[in-house]
Amino acid sequence: MKNSEIAARRDDAIARGVGMMTQVYVERAENAEVWDVEGNRYIDFAAGIAVVNTGHRHPRVMAAVQKQLDSFTHTCHQVLPYEDYVRLGERLNAAVPGDFDKKTIFVTTGAEAVENAVKVARAATDRQAVIAFGGGFHGRTFLGMSLTGKVQPYKAGFGTMMSDIFHVPFPIDLHGVSVDDTRAAITQLFKADLDPARVAAIIIEPVQGEGGFYQAPAQLMRAVRSLCDEHGIVMIADEVQTGFARTGKLFAMEHYDVCADLTTMAKGLAGGLPLAAVTGKADLMDAANPGGLGGTYGGNPLGIAAANAVLDVIEEEDLCARANELGSRLKQRLESFREAVPEIVDIRGPGFMIAVEFNTADGSAPDANFANRVRAEGLNRNLVLLTCGTYGNVVRFLAPITIQDEVFTEALDLLEESIMAAKGD
Repeated sequence: MKNSEIAARRDDAIARGVGMMTQVYVERAENAEVWDVEGNRYIDFAAGIAVVNTGHRHPRVMAAVQKQLDSFTHTCHQVLPYEDYVRLGERLNAAVPGDFDKKTIFVTTGAEAVENAVKVARAATDRQAVIAFGGGFHGRTFLGMSLTGKVQPYKAGFGTMMSDIFHVPFPIDLHGVSVDDTRAAITQLFKADLDPARVAAIIIEPVQGEGGFYQAPAQLMRAVRSLCDEHGIVMIADEVQTGFARTGKLFAMEHYDVCADLTTMAKGLAGGLPLAAVTGKADLMDAANPGGLGGTYGGNPLGIAAANAVLDVIEEEDLCARANELGSRLKQRLESFREAVPEIVDIRGPGFMIAVEFNTADGSAPDANFANRVRAEGLNRNLVLLTCGTYGNVVRFLAPITIQDEVFTEALDLLEESIMAAKGD
């Protein structure tokens, strides 16, 4: 069987709206390597978009899933509960930043986690409005895409977004937006359009994912926390992409000296199985009436078993330290040829959530074409890369944190070759 044959079938069978980044149809995967149906080997620097932080098919995770598979696969926790669900909730309550009593709910996707966090905030405050940031990404459901601060491709063609959602600029020095600019925008919003007494929540990614891997400045986090405290607003940290050792901490909010009231998570939580959660202040989490939260598949036993194993792996293999080590090595390699590639305008990111941003060689404008050439040249060399950013000019690196040293070294060589080939040298 060939990739091209499956691609032709896919065109006939699958809706066009499901985007495709490659035409590599995977047959098997192991840690940071995947093999397609033609037997070609690739190094995976996408990790399912920060999902398999512990690598494809980590033995500890697979053993936990197999053990659960031999017991039962589904009862619906709301009907017939199980202890592992409770244990994982206890572990997340202890792990999520914040020196206060916490409670947790489990759902299935990151978008569901975001929606439920907003539901909790609205139930707890009896308010409706939510403030989000330009460039942020919070999912593809109607509330998720309404909160998302990027039109293409997430909002285009889907009609009127949900009401009472307001966006303010995210501070990015590289693009001429400061924390003071963001604070001024919120002040103006409160003066012109929105009574702060109507705001249920402010939602923020500690590091913007789809928006371009821009880390929120500490000054911004303090300002958001202060605003929330002043006006009785719930602060939501969207840690769907940043969670579970990716930034060198279990949660990215650990990089700051303030805490969110509610934290959403998914992606890296269950090592490749669909599981998401909201963890937050116990009194807020208890605001919804019984039956108001949850879902048939929320906290599926297989995902719960995998997540408990993922937390074990992160701790036992010290993946937070490993993320910092790998990220440092990647940054050093990118810096080593930065002078030869004037298109590189920035190299950034905490832990192993690293990005490189490209402008035109004269620095006058974002260069999405260059970023896409790097991605394509990488794929030609069997290195899977992803782009992101409001302007599409950022290449982001999300390899499994468990990647073997020799595979990582190989990938760095391929990356340098790809960037040089994109430049045309």
